[in-house]
Amino acid sequence: MNAGQIGAMSPALDDFLQRFLYCCAYTQTFEHLKAYCRGLLSDLPRKSVEEPIALACGTPVRSLQEFLRDHVWDYGQVTSLAQQYAARDLLPSLPDGDEFGVSGTVGIIDETGQPKKGSKTPGVQRQWCGRLGKVESCVVTVHLAVCKGRFRCLLGGDLFLPEAWSGDRPRCREAGIPDEVTYRPKTQMALEQLDQANDNGLSPDWLTFDEGYGKCPSFLAELDRRGQRFVGEVPPRLACRADKEGGHDGQRPDRLDPSSPAEQVAVALLAGRASAVRVVNQDTADEVWRAARMKVWLRQDKAYSERAYWLIGAYNARTKELKYFVSNAADEEGLEVMVRVAFRRAAVEQALEVQKGEVGFGHFEGRNYTGLLRHLTLCMLVGLFASEQAARAQKGGRRGRR
Repeated sequence: MNAGQIGAMSPALDDFLQRFLYCCAYTQTFEHLKAYCRGLLSDLPRKSVEEPIALACGTPVRSLQEFLRDHVWDYGQVTSLAQQYAARDLLPSLPDGDEFGVSGTVGIIDETGQPKKGSKTPGVQRQWCGRLGKVESCVVTVHLAVCKGRFRCLLGGDLFLPEAWSGDRPRCREAGIPDEVTYRPKTQMALEQLDQANDNGLSPDWLTFDEGYGKCPSFLAELDRRGQRFVGEVPPRLACRADKEGGHDGQRPDRLDPSSPAEQVAVALLAGRASAVRVVNQDTADEVWRAARMKVWLRQDKAYSERAYWLIGAYNARTKELKYFVSNAADEEGLEVMVRVAFRRAAVEQALEVQKGEVGFGHFEGRNYTGLLRHLTLCMLVGLFASEQAARAQKGGRRGRR
């Protein structure tokens, strides 16, 4: 946004940010928070504190550096209040999402990598960078996003700390990483973010994620234990057995089919024994996927799961893509709904692109852990504001399903 556009939105932005006043110990700190958010909303080519944001808002560079790194304010509380606001006031006021064939709120777990040079940025190392599609020197963050209808926004995020960093505490202390912050698997980070959201009243009707999370049976079991309904992508070679007897009130059957469930689903798809599901996309053309499903029992710790799940196959004849998903949805839930939930994950990819580009999450240039987490949090906050404004503007102009 240019200066004129930001100026026009200033009253709305000030009103939005006022609810975060008491996250800051001092009024001056809150004024810096507002200035930083305006900078993130601007059309500056780079949105780092070192010069562009500070110069644009007429604040000494050192003052904003200290605001990010040293001032007393609770970025965790900012996230909690943002989630409470979304759950209590924002999401209930938005259209239900029927145009996408999914009612209610869909939560999405995803991660993103930001390329970084050098060795000082907290968490940086050579690792898989989804943004580049290869192993590269980068930092990785794990996120919780939500979408409802045409609204989509990140509402949580944390830095993934690699084991090499976690085991080098002097290096961590130099980067300002507290001793209690250690390596956790990304699946654990995702569960922690989901728990935080639930504590703040933000409980998605559905959850979806990619195969990096879906390949972990313990992660799926933990979602089940929390009562979280999900449809998540899984690898084709997922360890499971088909329910040959069709299931008996959720009880494990006596016989499990040893042949590959994925192959059985694929045969059904390619043989035409499948349902055509139109997936309505928000940013690209709609697509038709042929889908089939069957009940399976997941392999975990040399035993099978306590309950059966749906294994879903989806085939796109145009692109020749074949994807697999697992769901704990009830037997009476329609296959079409589950497929549409699975493909709502595309919504968060666009939200992440907005955060990284327009809002400037990828522009952080500091070497301090607290500064990085605070920058991430304020990018999330500005993204929530911008997403709400866009949703309000589009509320009367929904596109009908075709």
